[in-house]
Amino acid sequence: MVARSGWTIGRVLLVTTILGFSVLLFGGYTIYESKAPIPGTARSESGTVVFSGADVMAGQAIYQEHGLMDWGSVLGHGTYFGPDFTAEMLHRRVLLLRDTLARERFQLGYAELRVEQQDAIAAEVKRVVKTNRYDAATDQLTLSAADATVFTQLAAAVQERFTHGEDARGLQRDVLAQCAEATSVAEAAHRLTAFFWWTSWLAGATRHGDDKTYTNNWPFDPDAGNVSSTSAMLWSAVSVGLLLLFLPLVVLAYVRGKYRMEDAYPEGTFPKQELSWLPVYPSQRKTLKYFVTAGALFLLQAMLGGYLAHGYVEGNSFYGIDLSTVLPFNVAKTWHLQLAVFWIATCWLGLGIYVAPLIGGREPKHQGLLVDVLWGALVVVALGSLAGEWMGVHGMLGKAWWLLGHSGWEIIELGMIWKALLAVGFGLWLFIVVRAVKDALASDHERKDLVRLFVISAVSIPAMFAASFLITPGTHLTMADYWRWWIIHLWVEGMFEVFTVVVAAILFVNMGLVTRLSAARAVKFQLVILLGSGLIGTGHHYYWIGADDFWISMGSVFSGLEVIPLTLLAVEAVDQWRTMKTAGADFPYKHTFAFLIAVAFWNMFGAGVLGFLINLPIVNYYEHGSFLTANHGHGALMGVFGMLALALALYCVRNVVTERGFAAKLFRLSFWGLNVGLMGMIVVTLTPIGIMQLVESANHGFWSARTLEFYRNPTVHTLLWLRMLPDMVFIGLGVVPMLAGLAWSLRHMRPATPIEEPVRRELRKLAPPLAETIHG
Repeated sequence: MVARSGWTIGRVLLVTTILGFSVLLFGGYTIYESKAPIPGTARSESGTVVFSGADVMAGQAIYQEHGLMDWGSVLGHGTYFGPDFTAEMLHRRVLLLRDTLARERFQLGYAELRVEQQDAIAAEVKRVVKTNRYDAATDQLTLSAADATVFTQLAAAVQERFTHGEDARGLQRDVLAQCAEATSVAEAAHRLTAFFWWTSWLAGATRHGDDKTYTNNWPFDPDAGNVSSTSAMLWSAVSVGLLLLFLPLVVLAYVRGKYRMEDAYPEGTFPKQELSWLPVYPSQRKTLKYFVTAGALFLLQAMLGGYLAHGYVEGNSFYGIDLSTVLPFNVAKTWHLQLAVFWIATCWLGLGIYVAPLIGGREPKHQGLLVDVLWGALVVVALGSLAGEWMGVHGMLGKAWWLLGHSGWEIIELGMIWKALLAVGFGLWLFIVVRAVKDALASDHERKDLVRLFVISAVSIPAMFAASFLITPGTHLTMADYWRWWIIHLWVEGMFEVFTVVVAAILFVNMGLVTRLSAARAVKFQLVILLGSGLIGTGHHYYWIGADDFWISMGSVFSGLEVIPLTLLAVEAVDQWRTMKTAGADFPYKHTFAFLIAVAFWNMFGAGVLGFLINLPIVNYYEHGSFLTANHGHGALMGVFGMLALALALYCVRNVVTERGFAAKLFRLSFWGLNVGLMGMIVVTLTPIGIMQLVESANHGFWSARTLEFYRNPTVHTLLWLRMLPDMVFIGLGVVPMLAGLAWSLRHMRPATPIEEPVRRELRKLAPPLAETIHG
């Protein structure tokens, strides 16, 4: 469809992408300019140095080195078993300040005062917390005498916690015994306290010239004077209104513009899929070990998930056995997250390698060798980074912790050297793919359109991963989180999804189900909506990290609009279901389509419903850092990207193995086991506990929703125990059959039968489709 201005949907896509990244980068500049200052020195009113800016940054490095973001959290981002150190430190400051001032004024503890005396002390403590006493001219922060005294008490509590551990909360002993950023446990505790205290300061003190804190008043803690801002309420309402406005407009454009994929066959004549006629190139056979490797990593990742879920129940004890020294909670969480990214990415890399010769019509020389080298490199990076993270958390790497150990930031935990090697691997994968499809780029325009989108989307994967190199141990916390979400939201949730949308269209064309022209137009429309909302929608992660409230408006509006492309994908699922029913029992891709339908469901429910539930600023304000976030994370990461990875893997396996080699019964069992198990996790444990945390936070303050006492509430404790039931279904009936089926395929590969493009053109006349439909 061409608009009156002459703009094609392709040009709209280009402009949408440029504008989206422009807003992201401009927002990054505003974050950089408005980030909370790290004072050169923090002194008491008497002039005594309490801590320095160097202490804060060293404390942040200690937090990273020991992987504490995979036990607790700071500013709500991290893991939910341990406390949120920002919220906990802020509330403890309030309680200790009250008691300190009460004893100074009345020689009694705060709890012993009369109500009117308590009210006076509480009001004064709020003033102490809220008053911003940072002087930019001298780069100095002045602490009240009471706050300086309280800091010493807090440092003693931090040293106590990380020396003796917390068995009930999965924290091992002597965490700070070996620390590259300090010469003693006392110094390490002092610096870690400085970092935690600084985050509580930026969360509690108002910005100069503003009535909100650096975190837009997060966390909710009325005792500290932190309550929801007006902008959070306003933009929540606006985002819902705009969603209701744009949803029908986009659906109208979708229908009027005829942006759905059109059937490539006359009604009632579904094309018979002759898989034995499909070419099998040597490099395609080698992709099977990618999928088996992904299955093995998937099993390990899922087992670690069960181990972590049990940790919430018994802490360091695993059915009576203390595994904290061998497999601490934070290491298990690190591996659980990293393996999820690894196995899903491995499936997508395997898919790119498989479809490249089909698109290009030939296999370049030495392609198989390069595929083997890439697989070996991925295995080395996976195993090496896992080992490095274990060693780094245990303090075995000294100053090299950041290079070879635990980088300290959730999702991108692997050290810088492993990141560099992974980036080299992505570059090699891109070279493998592009050299195989380059001939197709010179073909007719109709064929070239999808190929060009394929290459661009493939390039975007290593391009977005490059943002991880902008984070160093010296990076300001707010800027580190800004770039970290480029990786999580734009790389994992964004560019991989863009790549998958394009590849899915190519697969439908290759299977002879849709026309190439309609597929290219449909993909461009989907990408306009996906990137138009998703790029700027990244901002919903920036509400409370120390950025200004620019992101409350941008993030809330555009993250709300992310529901629209998910709605369109749900509509497409109906077409996929219709295709499966039309194809009949002999359709060879039933299992692939089943997982694609699951992807559409989880896109709508896990990413859409569960995501929209928490993305509104006013809701996110109270639930941020709770199980409701993990709820959305499981539904989106496993439900969407995990199911999608498995769908793509099964498509490739189906084409490479013999009829006997495709373990249809195992894959069918796996489909139901994974979906039932995942829904069980959400319904039985994550959603109810998340709602209870939200209520607890709204009633008492966010700090209370992350205490051990909350997790030991009888109802919560029972729900945590019940988590083992869906976990058993997910692992035993879902992951294990999938791995077994993939392993079985290795023994039943079809022989290599490469067919070059001139021959395929002739065969296409006899038995369409072989690699692409003859319909335009």
